[in-house]
Amino acid sequence: MAVQRPWITPEDVKEYTDQKDVQERSEAKLKYDIIRAEQRVINITHNRFDGDNYTELPDPVRMALILLAEAYAKNTVEGTRKQIKSETFDDYSYTAEAATIDFDTLDLEELLADYIIPVGTGRVVMNLRKL
Repeated sequence: MAVQRPWITPEDVKEYTDQKDVQERSEAKLKYDIIRAEQRVINITHNRFDGDNYTELPDPVRMALILLAEAYAKNTVEGTRKQIKSETFDDYSYTAEAATIDFDTLDLEELLADYIIPVGTGRVVMNLRKL
């Protein structure tokens, strides 16, 4: 039997994360973040994990989904807040940058490398020579 979607639950994300914003996010919104994470994994791997080879989701794929869903949730919450870039008071100044998660730092390629299905170009190259 193939793996059924959604592959992870909002509880999985809340259990993993240390981000207070993500833990307080509603389950309905986390479900949308999970859908986005699933679509991104499918796009990266070209694999829907729906064949007979997958009776359960592999742990690295599950971890990638949790990391992505957490990142989507955190970035959405941070995107709605106004961030002060810098402020100066007499001889004191500080800079606060957005605390969004960069997807490149999640190491998704390493987690998903074993599950990527190569996609052909859809073209056939034929070399002909004279006999």
